[in-house]
Amino acid sequence: MEKLANVVVSLMDFKPVYENPVEIVERKGTGHPDTICDNLAEELSVALCKLYLKEFGFVQHHNVDKALLVGGVADPRFGGGEIITPIEIYLVGRAVKEKDGKLLPVDELAIEVAKEWLRKNIRNLDADKHVIITPRIRPGSKDLVELFERFAKKGEVPLANDTSFAVGYAPFDDLERVVYNTERFLNSEEFKREHPYLGEDIKVMGVRLGDKIRITIAAAFVDRFVSGVEDYLEKKEVVRQKALENAHKYTDKEVEVFVNTADNPEGGSVYITVTGTSAEAGDDGQVGRGNRPNGLITPYRPMTLEAAAGKNPVSHVGKIYSAVANLIAERVVKELEEVEEAYVYLVSQIGKPITEPQVCDVKIRTKKDVKSLEPAIKKIAEEEIAKIPEIWKGYVEKKFRVV
Repeated sequence: MEKLANVVVSLMDFKPVYENPVEIVERKGTGHPDTICDNLAEELSVALCKLYLKEFGFVQHHNVDKALLVGGVADPRFGGGEIITPIEIYLVGRAVKEKDGKLLPVDELAIEVAKEWLRKNIRNLDADKHVIITPRIRPGSKDLVELFERFAKKGEVPLANDTSFAVGYAPFDDLERVVYNTERFLNSEEFKREHPYLGEDIKVMGVRLGDKIRITIAAAFVDRFVSGVEDYLEKKEVVRQKALENAHKYTDKEVEVFVNTADNPEGGSVYITVTGTSAEAGDDGQVGRGNRPNGLITPYRPMTLEAAAGKNPVSHVGKIYSAVANLIAERVVKELEEVEEAYVYLVSQIGKPITEPQVCDVKIRTKKDVKSLEPAIKKIAEEEIAKIPEIWKGYVEKKFRVV
């Protein structure tokens, strides 16, 4: 394998995040309006990839990474309320809709996959009655479509369709593990079976002050499973206790858990919804405003503002490099026991092969001499970069997350 001269390995010269006096980590759960938008955009990209593979034998140019959710109007009530005005979702982007005289059902596909995801993931939402889905997908620009086809038809290494960067790091620290797994636990099928009153719109904010972790959960309860304020408070305490028990699986630090701290039970104001998501009335959503591709929002870590969801997985480096940067970081930490943590930064140049990033910057924390580890780290980076042309398959098979 040809050596890449642009892989740089250096020592981290700053204090670890987990040793700082303060740390903040956030995760927006499955039913959060921003997360809904991310997932619907990505579901559409995956469906388009499969459609293009079936029709043409290769993935065509597309970027459907602009989705907007306009919240509806609802009247939640103990025992069951109603949706007054439905949620509106606009799926926006660029895609090949006609090729060689053949029209492709892109708009119909967008509506179909969106409803399918909503039915599967937001249990109390009626995808036919509570939501209006409007595709606004147009053909891509001539130059970008031609750039895409230049390599797609020939089976060559894809050319980057943007000058962009992405970052990755490993491993998660205690606070990150607690925040990520709190949402995953509360939104698990097992938890929902036992506690159907908890909706999918669950946002988890974690704050570490020294060795003490404070978890604040905003969780939409489903009104038809709650008989009144007292019942709500009892169920909320169950959620708090379960979340606390689960958090201790991921840290030995002291943990506090708070749930729905804006409630005013004396005034009868508590967080209940008809559908289990604030999208029904309380909030709007947009692609790229939520979790980064590693599943978290981490202001004390390196992050990119790139929205991976919905971008084509063949040549859009903002998406591809996000997966690769995390893969490199994870391998470096896993395979080299002397490395405590790794940060990876990748940047492309439009029109250049995606296997030729301008730089792959790997920063490591270790007590060992960096030079002694450099050959092994460069080898890992080169191996993962060389596999980039095949990474699109991992996105189509949903092996890589985007939120």
